[in-house]
Amino acid sequence: MRVAIFPVLSLLLSAFLCTCVSARSAPETAPPQVREQRKINDGWTYFEHSTPNLAALPAVGTPVTLPHTWNQWDAVDNTPGYRRDASWYLRPLAIKAVPGQRYALYFEGANTKAEVYLNGQRIGGHVGGYVGFTIDLTPHLAASGANQLAVRVDNGYDPDLIPSQKSDFFIYGGLTRDVWLQTTPAVHLERLEISTPAVSNSSATTRIVAYLGQAAAPGQHLAAELYDPTSNERVAGAEIPLPAGANRAEIQLPPLANPRLWSPATPNRYAVRVRLLNGEATMDELRDWVGYRWFSFEPNGPFYLNGERLLLRGTHRHEEHAGYGAAMPDSLHLADVQQMKDLGVNFVRLGHYPQDPAVYRACDSLGLIVWDELPWCRGGKGGSTWEANTKQLLAEQIRQNFNHPSIFFWSLGNELYWLPDFPGGDDPAQLNAFLGELNDLAHALDPGRLTALRKYYEGADIPDVFSPSIWSGWYAGVYKNYGPTLEKQRDLYPRFLHMEYGGSSHIGRHTETPITGDGTVKADEWAEDINQANVVNVAKSGDWSENYVVDLFDWHLSVSETTDWFAGNAQWAFKDFGTPLRPENAIPYLNQKGLVDRAGKPKDAYYVFKSYWSGEPFTYLESHTWTERSGPVGKTREQAVFSNCAEVELWLNGVSMGRKQRRRGVYPAQGLTWELNFAAGANQLISLGYEGGQLVAADTLALTYAYEKAGSPEEIVLTQRTLPNGHLLIEATMQDAAGRRVLDYEDHVYFSLDGSGKLLVDYGTPTRSQVIEMANGRAAIELVPGTGRAVIEVRNQDFKGSYLVVEMGVR
Repeated sequence: MRVAIFPVLSLLLSAFLCTCVSARSAPETAPPQVREQRKINDGWTYFEHSTPNLAALPAVGTPVTLPHTWNQWDAVDNTPGYRRDASWYLRPLAIKAVPGQRYALYFEGANTKAEVYLNGQRIGGHVGGYVGFTIDLTPHLAASGANQLAVRVDNGYDPDLIPSQKSDFFIYGGLTRDVWLQTTPAVHLERLEISTPAVSNSSATTRIVAYLGQAAAPGQHLAAELYDPTSNERVAGAEIPLPAGANRAEIQLPPLANPRLWSPATPNRYAVRVRLLNGEATMDELRDWVGYRWFSFEPNGPFYLNGERLLLRGTHRHEEHAGYGAAMPDSLHLADVQQMKDLGVNFVRLGHYPQDPAVYRACDSLGLIVWDELPWCRGGKGGSTWEANTKQLLAEQIRQNFNHPSIFFWSLGNELYWLPDFPGGDDPAQLNAFLGELNDLAHALDPGRLTALRKYYEGADIPDVFSPSIWSGWYAGVYKNYGPTLEKQRDLYPRFLHMEYGGSSHIGRHTETPITGDGTVKADEWAEDINQANVVNVAKSGDWSENYVVDLFDWHLSVSETTDWFAGNAQWAFKDFGTPLRPENAIPYLNQKGLVDRAGKPKDAYYVFKSYWSGEPFTYLESHTWTERSGPVGKTREQAVFSNCAEVELWLNGVSMGRKQRRRGVYPAQGLTWELNFAAGANQLISLGYEGGQLVAADTLALTYAYEKAGSPEEIVLTQRTLPNGHLLIEATMQDAAGRRVLDYEDHVYFSLDGSGKLLVDYGTPTRSQVIEMANGRAAIELVPGTGRAVIEVRNQDFKGSYLVVEMGVR
């Protein structure tokens, strides 16, 4: 239901900006309007050919629609590496040029280097994959109106270009974002730069810098207007003459009284309209938004927005999705941001690069504060070419995203010293000198925002905001040390935000004895003498269970939500994402630290955050992926319910276990836990949430419990069931000699298919991965049915093959 607002939101924004018209809604040869912008995502032909010679391309290519990446499937497949090379995109472009009009292409992103050709001639290019760029077509258009557009895109290894190929994410190649055909008057406004130098509850000032696409002529002037976000009434305006020959001009609007402020709770935005006039005639106009807000840090203390303390409740986002890679349509970008907002997130770090324009628009309109990051991620510092590229990309990022009120921080990089690509690239003296140059450049281009940096301690005092690396309970230490660790860092950094914390979890993997907050685990609860084992590094030697990560996040939130001096943090990361550096993970080539899987399906940890941050009443029984459990007779089990309701009642097998009040900040589960004795066999749990004595939420969970432990693994058994989408779910369970599921079996298994149908693979999700670790002795994969006989096999190193024969339809 919430997703349905996205087309409406997009439509309203597009209508206001007078730019977005579907490529199919009007022919490209239609007479141009004063200003028009329309997507040209269809009609492309793709050539997976790295030749630098356009004439050497084969005669036949593959039809594609943008956004597109050639790494859509090979990023998380089972073959080491992924394609890092060049490819071509070709498209006919029918434009009957009209005198007095300018025609240009705007690429939202071409990863990572692009060369653009029209009618066989190179007319421009761009270096850097995560920011947009414009190519002027006007002087190169064919008089006949029939043009051939070609774009060569290259994501190959290039140490002179950030991010480093040693980064912990895929650098997807292709035209990974929308491409627009822009028509403007030859005499036109190029862009607007809108800032708010002074804002308070009672007044706000607005500064508009207008950049012209050409030098101003005598008699030209600019008019700017401001419109209220609620009534759409004009609330301010100003008009200035343009000096002849000027290519930029500054307009100061009259102070705005009692502005409607922008915040996560009230993301108010005023509409801005700027017109280029010649006498009374409008030659061109641009429209955009402005949000009024001010923010600051108390030294070594909390963060303030609009004069009030705001705890930054954050997460991170990588730009990719199962089945799409980085070539995501705007609907999926918007769905990600909306899902974060529904969770209660008010702050997002876009790691580790600028993202699709749709993401910033969504953060503006929904109210998410943004940490926007330059893609200087690892690799150290390079030489003069590297420096020039990096400065250029920072300048382009700031100019491109300047008008978004959601952006508060320009991050200059992440782990930038690590794994240098150049000899001496990790030298602190050189790094600090260049980091200082970037910091000065960011402040010169945008004095109104703060610079930031994560995990480069030698340069921590250069930017305005710093984040050390704190992974309590995952890469080092225990999660109960989180509070004392924050206290130690507080005195070191005047503006301290904590970026990145959490851990990996494999969906469906559970344990009755997760590692504790003190770093110990019971070795075997079935034994008479239970020994405690210490775990030094959970990331390497932990079980990756959902239970442990739930406990870790629960503890972190109990600290951050109750520490009055703390500015805030950002959990890593919102969604599972692909990485070439993790081939041996439970799902190979996938970073599984997400609160949702790579397709956006919530894990258990999602509901921990929701219990603290969301305003929508709910209850969630831990866990819906934990439906087979076992333990000794008489052993009680702690059952947690995650909820934001004032009171929760738990029922087991028709008997009330009592009602409890939620106590914010209490660990575990804000006090909503019960000690239960499960019956052998089937059990039914129900949780009921109450506000003011009224029932407002409920959840149910059915599970099977056994009083005996399964024996040694004996056989993998395959079964099938039909999913709501019509696919078959092929389930593999590890069983002992008595046919009991071996709940502690966690090894990788490998699925294959012979015959009819198709296995869904290379999505990087728990049911669409050909190689995957078992979770509590279970793994599954989806089969798209065909016609005839299919033979599905599952095997691994120790179990040489189990088979399932499926007859589908009629031969």
